[in-house]
Amino acid sequence: MSAFSYRGRRAVALENEYLRVVVTCDGGHVAAIVDKATGINPLWSPPWPTREPSTWTPDMLEYGSDAESQLLAGILGHNLCLDTFGEPSAEEAAAGLRVHGETGVISHELREQGEELFQGALLRHAQLRFERRLRLAAGSRRIEVEETVENLSIQDRPIAWTEHVTLGPPFLERGRTITEATATRSKVVESDFTGGYCRHKISAEFDWPHVPLEAGGTEDLRVFTPLEVSGSFTTHLMDPRMETVGFQAWSPSHQLLLTYEWKRADFPWLGMWEENHCRTAEPWGGKTLTRGLEFGASPFAETRRSMIDRGSMFGAPCYRWIPARSQVSVVYSASLEPCREYKLRP
Repeated sequence: MSAFSYRGRRAVALENEYLRVVVTCDGGHVAAIVDKATGINPLWSPPWPTREPSTWTPDMLEYGSDAESQLLAGILGHNLCLDTFGEPSAEEAAAGLRVHGETGVISHELREQGEELFQGALLRHAQLRFERRLRLAAGSRRIEVEETVENLSIQDRPIAWTEHVTLGPPFLERGRTITEATATRSKVVESDFTGGYCRHKISAEFDWPHVPLEAGGTEDLRVFTPLEVSGSFTTHLMDPRMETVGFQAWSPSHQLLLTYEWKRADFPWLGMWEENHCRTAEPWGGKTLTRGLEFGASPFAETRRSMIDRGSMFGAPCYRWIPARSQVSVVYSASLEPCREYKLRP
């Protein structure tokens, strides 16, 4: 197996006759799931030039000047947030902890063997070992994923673990792209981080998919906003009656359906992040269009202290434990297939 350059990044690919899955060596991001017939990748590629996170230095102000800058220098597609989901505390940031933890900014070892790609990284500060196995069988459009996290410390640990899947253009289009999820009780983020562009009623609780608006009435979250500028974050409890849950995203323009499925016991929450040209600071530049579909153990991106203080919401835990010197594994899948028509549930 040899690495190649993908958007200026060292990466490897796992592919068959239908799909090409690209994973970066630095950060371990699932950068692309490409439908080979159309060349369409539903995952987000930032509009700014990316670079290896290991080559980032604090004087590279084109990526910002805070605890998120190193991650933003290299983020692509599907990013893993471990063992934090959200920003560090002031003390953690001063000590070098990055937004969403260290997984997305460190080097990963990648090894391809037949239909499988093996990925591993040591989280030195978190004292965790991460391993991922991706399998793409011949003749299949389904990518099977198994992840294992090992606690190397002698303490039981409360951790966040979120699969930060993000959609982007050309798959993502204002007023057209549809997202459906097996979600139930939901809540809007508790403070407006958008600079006044969040149209959703802050802290409102609701039933999926009809989110209350600040101006009154509701909006169906399943259809991506037609607005020119907006931003938001909502979190959604996946259906407690179901063992397997997930989301689907459909592009009517490209007639492709992206599906992620996972065990609800592993990841009870789905966060939906919207960035629609509202962030003007570097590197966003008021030109970024995304919809994040972030399934994990925590409802909101927040500090570790806030996550633990929150404890639970809607009767579901907001973090998970990993025992001392033990391993925890999860499985999930992603698929990308042609779909000429998609009907929303009533």
